[in-house]
Amino acid sequence: MTGGLVAGVAAAVLFGLAAVAQAHAVRRDAGGSQGLTGFVLWAVRNPWMLAVVAAYLLGFLLHAVAIWLLPLYLAQASIALSLPVTAVASARLSEMLSGRGWLGVGAVTGGLVLLAVGAGPAGEAVEGTGFAVGLVAALLVLLVAGLLARGAGALTLGWLAGLGYAGSALAVRGVDLPLSPAVVASALTVPAYGVLAFWLYSLALDRSLVSTASAPMITAQTFVPALAGLAWLGDGVRAGWGGAIAAGLLLATAGTVLLQPGQES
Repeated sequence: MTGGLVAGVAAAVLFGLAAVAQAHAVRRDAGGSQGLTGFVLWAVRNPWMLAVVAAYLLGFLLHAVAIWLLPLYLAQASIALSLPVTAVASARLSEMLSGRGWLGVGAVTGGLVLLAVGAGPAGEAVEGTGFAVGLVAALLVLLVAGLLARGAGALTLGWLAGLGYAGSALAVRGVDLPLSPAVVASALTVPAYGVLAFWLYSLALDRSLVSTASAPMITAQTFVPALAGLAWLGDGVRAGWGGAIAAGLLLATAGTVLLQPGQES
């Protein structure tokens, strides 16, 4: 479990730093004002975005290790540590958190500690056509929602981006050997969810402070896989530590709420 937690925290550091670089890129070149196809074409020609994508890919590999070795609620909560990394690094963009914002950062970190202490064994990989079909159907629904909400504010876009990253994390649990049509379909949805979430997150970053856009994104990508892992994917909890897990999730989520619009200065 220690190796998985180290991988998750390392991924969080990469994600936190990449978020600030991503905000710099989309604001400098107006990359966030384009549709999905135009955004992808712009991103592959932008050196800043290519560096961001490289950081995200390395972070995702580390994140995948965490997902395979840890319960999803702990793997996703470790990624929530990208929030304090982003909060510190975003000072480079002259975005400073208020005292309440830093309280939110502390709550996220404290919630992760509770989750780490109470974590049990991770569930097994999920196999079956039903899981793969569900992933594809949810991806299509999220795509339509994203296209309809592209003109919305950072809060909505951040939540949708978080659902995209949550879908990617859940899809990783459907990837295993031996290969089968269901496993291949699950594997293909991993990058598809990631690209969609990356676009929506870029839109949010173009319209608000980095921490403001990141808070709902991290909340969604933490809570959805956590609940799915506990309810359906066989993730375990240490005996007698169910209350600590619930408290950790609530504390981490409350921390992100403190970073919602109106809490930064």
